[in-house]
Amino acid sequence: MALLEDSTLSLQLFSHSTKSHDIYSTTIKTPPHAYAHLELITTATQELVLDELMLRQFLTSALRQFLGLTGMGIPIDILKVAGRECWVRMPRQDLGAFSSALTAWTGSGPVSGIRICAAGDWLGALVGRHDQQKIWGGP
Repeated sequence: MALLEDSTLSLQLFSHSTKSHDIYSTTIKTPPHAYAHLELITTATQELVLDELMLRQFLTSALRQFLGLTGMGIPIDILKVAGRECWVRMPRQDLGAFSSALTAWTGSGPVSGIRICAAGDWLGALVGRHDQQKIWGGP
C-alpha cells in the first residue's frame, strides 16, 4: 500500500510542476543587406585568376559607367574570391542598380564581363544553391 501511495504522490507532483511553454517566433521582413554570387567571363584561352583588387576595379568600372558618381558611392563588401567566382554584399536597396550596372558593363581586354549567377537577401540560400549545382553537375 505504501508503494501505491508513493506513486500516486509522485504522479500528482509531476502533473502540478509541468507548465506549458510559449513558442516565440519572429520574422525578419527586410534584411539590411543583399548578396550576389558573381562569375568572371573571359575570352582568354589561359585561366585568369580573379583577386580582390581586380574585382574591385571591375565593379567600380561597371558602376561608374552605368550610374556615374552615384554608382561609385554604393558600398560593396567583397566576401570571398575563389578562382573566377566571388561573393559580394551590398545594401539591399542597391541590388537592382548593381545588377543593372553589371549586366550592361562590357569589360576590356580578356575580360568580357561579369555574370550574376545568383542574387538575393540571404547568403545561405546562395551558397546552398551553388553547392547543390556542383553536386548535381550544374554549370
